[in-house]
Amino acid sequence: MSKRILIVDDSGSVRSVLGIALKGAGYEVVTAEDGVDALSKLDGQRFHLIISDVNMPNMDGITLVKEVKKLASYKFTPICMLTTEAGEAKMQEGRAAGAKAWIVKPFQPPKLLDAVSKLIA
Repeated sequence: MSKRILIVDDSGSVRSVLGIALKGAGYEVVTAEDGVDALSKLDGQRFHLIISDVNMPNMDGITLVKEVKKLASYKFTPICMLTTEAGEAKMQEGRAAGAKAWIVKPFQPPKLLDAVSKLIA
């Protein structure tokens, strides 16, 4: 069984690029447009990793991390933030919420895949 990853980003092009890179590496991918959409996808399916943007409409990524960590089935699921936010304060806020990794856009697919394999291992 391949490992399942939830991609959460309001940009269709980012979801597409991430999906191509992850599917090419053998991962199963589910996508969501924002935090609200992402929470609706957490319906008991097992996810091995969540990759989320920070700045999104309806529910931002930091709030999403906090909400995911409240769910018993997903509280140990690693979450990686993939964002244009590079400020230390925002990174600290993400870590405090429960994010395990922080990758700044634009990203290099090989570097992302390396981080993904470490987070899922």
